[in-house]
Amino acid sequence: MSGVYARRIAVLAATAGLTVAGLVTAPAAQAALPTPVSASTARSYLSSLTVKAEGSSDGYSRDKFPHWITQSGSCDTREVVLKRDGTNVVQSSTCAATSGSWYSEYDGATWTASSDVDIDHMVPLAEAWRSGASSWTTARRQSYANDLTRPQLIAVTDNVNQSKGDRDPAEWLPPRTAYRCTYARAWVQVKHYYGLTVDSAEKTALQGVLNNC
Repeated sequence: MSGVYARRIAVLAATAGLTVAGLVTAPAAQAALPTPVSASTARSYLSSLTVKAEGSSDGYSRDKFPHWITQSGSCDTREVVLKRDGTNVVQSSTCAATSGSWYSEYDGATWTASSDVDIDHMVPLAEAWRSGASSWTTARRQSYANDLTRPQLIAVTDNVNQSKGDRDPAEWLPPRTAYRCTYARAWVQVKHYYGLTVDSAEKTALQGVLNNC
């Protein structure tokens, strides 16, 4: 097809959120992570957190943080976040996301298959375990793992989430530098709300990010 005609098709496809002959991917959407506290509040929260060497991973299991739990009807937490963070998301009768697009704030990529997207725990479960959650009840750990109110869950590129693993900000920050301020604000808010500790390297890394916000 001619270049002009191809561009017209691409514009129409973008408007409809479609992909036509590889010309265009679905439009990016801003992930609807609950807005974290301001940088100044995050700095205040960070100064109040208990600084303590990271605890042991002994006894840790993801099964001790039950997820994804049912939120309503047949929709579990993962599907709720996929719907929240995506654009033009279509769900099946069982709430599975069958189509849509997802913009990953961590790396700036847009995906059109939910299988390419992970729901990241901003403060990872294993990190929480080593920072105080090992002493929690299972009910509290379940609430933590499925928290839709705090900025704790976000849809991101699966392999980027996997590269993060359970590392804290001293060891890993989003490759998309424009998101690091939001990331640090969210991280501190979650740790503050749940009374989790920070280690010295983690605190220093967070201070460095927040001071540039």
